[in-house]
Amino acid sequence: MTTPEPVLLTELRDSVLTITLNRPKVNAFNNEMIQACQEAFKLAARDPQVRCVLLTGSGCVFSPGQDLAIVLEMGELSFRYHLRQTYNPMVLQIRQLEKPVLAALNGAVAGAALGIALACDLRIAADTARFVVGFLGIGLGPDSAVSLLLPALIGLGRATEAAFTNQPIDAQQALALGLVNRVVPAAELGAQAFAWARTLAQGPVRAMGLAKRAFNKAMLPNLEQVLDYEAHIQDIAGRGAEHKEGLRAFLEKRTPQFPSLEG
Repeated sequence: MTTPEPVLLTELRDSVLTITLNRPKVNAFNNEMIQACQEAFKLAARDPQVRCVLLTGSGCVFSPGQDLAIVLEMGELSFRYHLRQTYNPMVLQIRQLEKPVLAALNGAVAGAALGIALACDLRIAADTARFVVGFLGIGLGPDSAVSLLLPALIGLGRATEAAFTNQPIDAQQALALGLVNRVVPAAELGAQAFAWARTLAQGPVRAMGLAKRAFNKAMLPNLEQVLDYEAHIQDIAGRGAEHKEGLRAFLEKRTPQFPSLEG
């Protein structure tokens, strides 16, 4: 009997903890992978040998976010409850970790995975990467801090356009917008990301942590409140006809036919 691979891989080398999403085919999040990520960030926080975290995805995709087949199975489960147990704590873990967190982004980055990537301190992307907000395409509002972090990085107008149109942002556009810090050839992403993470790990990590605390205070003082409000909004959207149609259309691989507004 073959033992299945873990949904999350971790490796500590040269003071860099590499966390790799590993759920084929596209690293879509399920509860097991989310819980494993939360445990990995707890380890990063308490282990003095960890001086930098590198977050990436296996294969050719970082992650499209939540596994939507699981959303369908959730039925009437509260989105607010789900977010409070899953993505909200992970976003806070990343922002509150007083060590540098670098995201190495390959392929598609969408939905909740976009929020996780934006929560990281720095982002390096493969030239094949593309970024999609994703939520409105299935009749939901943004969550996982996307409503705060995306406008903070690229401006409200551009963030609104990206959310409303659901059009992909390619790697070069992302670099020009300030969504990512660096773009490298896909074949070099792993090596260049690790080299950058190792350089960060050799730096003044305690001072970096204090700087991160200051950035949080200056730019994201209401992060917890925004996460909670997103969860509230998602509960409203999740009960609506637009979400039901958007989810069915996504799973059936067709264009959604959103219903007319009532009243």
